[in-house]
Amino acid sequence: MMPTPGALRSISAGVLDIAYVERGPADGPSVILLHGFPYDVHAYEDVAERLADAGRRCIVPYLRGYGPTRFRSARTMRSGQQAALGADLLALMDALAIPRAVLAGYDWGGRAACIVAALWPERASGLVSSGSPYNIQAIAEAWRPAPPAEEFRYWYQYYFHSERGRRALDGDRRGFCRFLWRLWSPTWAFDDAEFERTAAAFDNEDFVSIVIHSYRHRFGGIPGDPALDGIEARLALLPDITVPSIVLEGADDGVDPPQTADDAARHFRAAYERRILPGVGHNVPQEAPESFADAVLALG
Repeated sequence: MMPTPGALRSISAGVLDIAYVERGPADGPSVILLHGFPYDVHAYEDVAERLADAGRRCIVPYLRGYGPTRFRSARTMRSGQQAALGADLLALMDALAIPRAVLAGYDWGGRAACIVAALWPERASGLVSSGSPYNIQAIAEAWRPAPPAEEFRYWYQYYFHSERGRRALDGDRRGFCRFLWRLWSPTWAFDDAEFERTAAAFDNEDFVSIVIHSYRHRFGGIPGDPALDGIEARLALLPDITVPSIVLEGADDGVDPPQTADDAARHFRAAYERRILPGVGHNVPQEAPESFADAVLALG
């Protein structure tokens, strides 16, 4: 049985008109649930239902370049860099007058959550990060190669550095993204209907531009948005996260599999727990909604 969808709303926040789904009581403790690439708000349907039933106010936004979220000006750079994701989250919280919330996300959404938790800890009552546990990048160090066993999993990122890769994504958004779903979550038996509900979000006119910029910028290949230079300078220092945090890693994650050594732990300076989920791939909230919701509830 599918969960009851929440109300789709939109609000002007920073450079965007952000579309978001809201579930739960308006006066409940706030939780912001952030999706990754290439996913959308549907990843959180079951999670949001569980949290709403537990009295939480859930805000689930479409990230820049996805679904009905739109830029407010044609002049704004279509940046997918990490600082943009963090700035969008902070702007959304300001627009909704949310002083503090549990921030929870995976992949790109986990990056936004980690950034706000690190740079504006007063706005985060807790952090749930999935995929890359400490999801902040030192762009200036991106030229350093990883071991070959890790590098090959990032083929799509290098592919996007080429015009061939950009055309591949633009020409077959659904085919490309569905292939990534299968690679990254090899034990998740999603069906056509599940994929198509999300794939509509890739029709956003800025989707390809945002994705390509994201992966080219993270390796220092192209400039970022000058308006975000201040945030990027702070992120280059790899700031610690000083709010209570739970890290969730899918044991079957095909792009960011959990490592034996928890190297990310050194960046977490408050209560910290790492949970590895058997039989779960990259899309943790959609594959293991009970585990994801439990982690959020454990933080407040």
